[in-house]
Amino acid sequence: MAHAPHELHEDFPGYAETITALKTSDAHFARIAAEYHEVNSTIHRAETNVEPMDDLAIIELRKDRARLKDEIFAALKAAQPTS
Repeated sequence: MAHAPHELHEDFPGYAETITALKTSDAHFARIAAEYHEVNSTIHRAETNVEPMDDLAIIELRKDRARLKDEIFAALKAAQPTS
């Protein structure tokens, strides 16, 4: 089990500039990015036993993180210029 938090710029390395731009220009994106960061931090604290929680709670948080990640990826793809 990995014990390093997943940061957006690491999860989507080709989108670092887009992530930064959307965080400042798109309130919805900024909100879901902040929510992703919070859920991710909570998972990391639980996995490292800083703030232990039961397995079912961690599973639900991981589902939330995956849902947010999918939503973030869709926003990143939509923000890319078409060729």
